[in-house]
Amino acid sequence: MKKAKTPRAKTPKLKVDGPSTYARGIAWPCWNNRWNLAVAQIKGGPLAPELRGYVYFWDVPGGTQVMATVSGLPPYQPARDNQAPIGPHGFHLHQFGDCAVGDPQNPFQAAGEHWNPDGQPHGNHAGDFPVLFSNRGCAEMSFFTNRFQVRDIIGKSVIIHQNPDDYRSQPAGNAGKRLGCGVINLYTGT
Repeated sequence: MKKAKTPRAKTPKLKVDGPSTYARGIAWPCWNNRWNLAVAQIKGGPLAPELRGYVYFWDVPGGTQVMATVSGLPPYQPARDNQAPIGPHGFHLHQFGDCAVGDPQNPFQAAGEHWNPDGQPHGNHAGDFPVLFSNRGCAEMSFFTNRFQVRDIIGKSVIIHQNPDDYRSQPAGNAGKRLGCGVINLYTGT
């Protein structure tokens, strides 16, 4: 005698007002107010013209989740002859949402210094992020910070630097030239 199969309940489709609920294995939240999700579209300057990427910020209980996906990073070069290495790459929030190139040999200076709303020494700025490790020119990273909410960073910029941040040199960690920049805007879904 065969057992009767019990019908399974149908799984309801999840509706979200933004990107797919899952992208590259990262669970995206469902959001319903205008401060929950922001994005910076990163574009390379004259020192790294192929650099492209996105940095997403979304509110979570107690802080903000940050996810970056970047391509076109220059290949790693170890330090030699008193020169800093190229990569891993310093990755920070900067004061101003201005990604004007300016001087092509020292681009994106209009973005200002690291965002530091509470006057902390370098290494503890709210805008100090972990470095980006390039794998054949690509980097992906996700991390949590309790230093800000999405509404606090709208209109700031994200900068990717040529060198790793040492998290101790004042005021900016000796991270070298600015390779790419993106202004943080509310995500509109388009």
